[in-house]
Amino acid sequence: MSIMQKNVTGTEPLVNYFSRVESLAQPAWQLALRQAGLARFVELGIPTLAHEDWRFTNLAPLTKLPLEPWTETAVTPEVEALLASQMFTKLPGSRLVFINGQYSTALSHLAPLPAGVRVSHLGAALTSDPDFIKAQLGASALTENNPFTALNQAFFLDGGFIHVPAGVAVAEPVQFIHLTTAGKSGATIQPRNLIVAGANSKLTVIESYLAVKNAAYFTNTVTELVAGENATVEFVKYQGEAADAFHIGMIGAHLGRASNVRIHSFALGAKLSRTNIRTNLAGEGLECVLNGLYLTGGEQLADHHMIVEHAQPHCASHEYFNGILDDKSRGVFHGRILVREIAQKTDAKQTNKNLLLSDDATADTKPQLEIYADDVKCTHGATIGQLNQESIFYLRSRGIGTETARRMLIHAFAGEIIERVQCDAARAELDKVVWDRLEANHHLATN
Repeated sequence: MSIMQKNVTGTEPLVNYFSRVESLAQPAWQLALRQAGLARFVELGIPTLAHEDWRFTNLAPLTKLPLEPWTETAVTPEVEALLASQMFTKLPGSRLVFINGQYSTALSHLAPLPAGVRVSHLGAALTSDPDFIKAQLGASALTENNPFTALNQAFFLDGGFIHVPAGVAVAEPVQFIHLTTAGKSGATIQPRNLIVAGANSKLTVIESYLAVKNAAYFTNTVTELVAGENATVEFVKYQGEAADAFHIGMIGAHLGRASNVRIHSFALGAKLSRTNIRTNLAGEGLECVLNGLYLTGGEQLADHHMIVEHAQPHCASHEYFNGILDDKSRGVFHGRILVREIAQKTDAKQTNKNLLLSDDATADTKPQLEIYADDVKCTHGATIGQLNQESIFYLRSRGIGTETARRMLIHAFAGEIIERVQCDAARAELDKVVWDRLEANHHLATN
């Protein structure tokens, strides 16, 4: 496939690799999907600071890496040790493990599931049920304005797949665990996950990203989530990539009538991370909660970019994102509530709060409302600041020491987000890992 590479400076090795992806055994529709993805990526190029949606997140360090696919799948003692120590290991339910974006049969575990529920890797599902995958793949994660989603569409090899039929409840959480073993700068891993919950179904999914080695590798991931009428879905993403890594992820969700969907994002790892969340509230009377926490230190940058599209009446959406920023790190929040003309009786709320533990930490926040309906209730707010001295004084006046008071306030700030996770086991594990991360912070008691 011949494509002019005018906009892909720094990614030529990746684009040149596409001929190998084209040669894979695959149906014609999948090849066409890949080719369309690559063409769109080349057309859009990697965003610069001149792009409004990226003006706070500089991708220049990423473009300097020799990006090329990394497909090593060996199960090493280091991989086994990481998996044994990762936070969700003791949770019940099915566990799908991927090494550098490819399924590991040896490390995965499929628990007994209700009749009709399918939990497998996407590669197997493409073979066993290609018509179903064809109808869903690419429908919720759009490539129109997202070059990285387009890039993933061109290059993905595997990822997690769940289909819960109508009326079925999956009691135990299903996990997608993505492990990266790359020790080479520029190694690129591109998982693709697909979750389809039928009408009146119930499901909890936990998706985590972890690293065996520290390197400037690049994870570019896409997860598509479809919730049918009256479905109840909770999705938890934990990003714990290596300290020098780059992580860009898309969560594209299509939500049906009267569904109840909670999407949580916890960003603790990577040198630079960006989580794009695009939700289409496509049915009446549904409720959607987007909830996230980012903890950064050193020179980390964590970016969350969201578009919540109210496309039908009587829907409610609530966004809650908190950031705790230390050293010279940066947090970025861009949230847009888009209310279509038909979406009367919309109830939308958006909140972003940032706690700076260092004078050198920075937060950029950009909440937006774009409303075309006239009978709505929409609010948004953002705060950036350090610990409230009045709150510290209040606690000290009741016999609590300064150090303890600071710890209590910082943990409570993180706890606002963690407590919204409804899966008890996942919430407990997240509470522990966030607690340990905060307690290790050298500014916790000294500022």
